[in-house]
Amino acid sequence: MDLDHPGVFFSSMVIGLIGLALLMYGKKAGSMKSIAIGLVLCIFPYFVHSLVLMWLGAGACVGGLFVLPRGD
Repeated sequence: MDLDHPGVFFSSMVIGLIGLALLMYGKKAGSMKSIAIGLVLCIFPYFVHSLVLMWLGAGACVGGLFVLPRGD
């Protein structure tokens, strides 16, 4: 993780908090889709060092919540 650039640091914190919220929601609602996407959002900012790729990946994950079928 590149801590020299504050935008990457704060973006990874925001994306991680969104992932934590999805993880907690999925646990309460019993939705495996939300739990899986929440875990991905909590973990993947550690491996992505580009600000643009980080937000594109987070947008794709959150967009996947609406695209994937609801059959939990």
